[in-house]
Amino acid sequence: MTATLPVPDAEGIYTFPNGLLHAHQRWTEHLAERHRAHDHRIIELKAPHSGHRYLIEMRRPAGRPVLVIEPHHDDFALSASGTFLAHPRPLTVTTVFTRSTSVHPTLEGTYGTESAVSDLRNREGAAALAPLAADRILLGHRDAEPPYRPFDQDRLDRITDELREIAEAHPDAELLAPASVTRHPDHLLVHAAAVRLGCRWFWEDLAFWPTYALAGCDQHLFRARTRSSLLPELVDITDVVLDKVTLLHMHGSQMHPARKMYRPIRHAWTTAADLLSSTGAFAERFYRTESL
Repeated sequence: MTATLPVPDAEGIYTFPNGLLHAHQRWTEHLAERHRAHDHRIIELKAPHSGHRYLIEMRRPAGRPVLVIEPHHDDFALSASGTFLAHPRPLTVTTVFTRSTSVHPTLEGTYGTESAVSDLRNREGAAALAPLAADRILLGHRDAEPPYRPFDQDRLDRITDELREIAEAHPDAELLAPASVTRHPDHLLVHAAAVRLGCRWFWEDLAFWPTYALAGCDQHLFRARTRSSLLPELVDITDVVLDKVTLLHMHGSQMHPARKMYRPIRHAWTTAADLLSSTGAFAERFYRTESL
């Protein structure tokens, strides 16, 4: 990491959003120099909504493959992508709810149909996962709309069966899914399905914007559901945090305007305060089930 990272502390609590944008611009300039020097590891990404172009280093996955199960196209990128930018592994990302009308309210006039929104979000997901060399599987289910209600058990059964077929086709892969630290029914359903499949590794959900899954009531409900059966673990993402910002830029339909992308990064700074064996400034939180 050659760019100086801003810190959202003291005076920085007011300047962090702009500081992060400026740090990302400087990082992009550094990558552009490498690109001009014919470093073929640097690839170009085009954000599907804004059309803006960004540079990032292509990762080279190694090790045991991972089968990711995400509710929506942006969930993995928001919550867990920093870990795989830092430690690339072969990825297959299965997105369950890929039919949607969910965009930022200011963009609803631009993307006014389910087809338009679903196509945009599909292209956003593809762009964000490209630097990780991830394979993608889309299940085609319709996402939940407010006012939210508990998910249907029959639907859980159907989706679990679909995911089981995918898991059986990837027998060597480690499963990764959301911990559902949120009341969103799609996240709760995907977590329940993943548990049925034997998943023992989960990320802290950050993608449900109204609460960020961080409100005190959500935390209470999360602890009540898990009954302390999930043990937290932190991954230092300081060296790749600006590349994660690049991936967030791909999801412009959800994070608008771009300045608001500081929010999940600021949470990563807060999370890093719990790092025990590192002096890293930014981290992602995961959970694992206790060993039997």
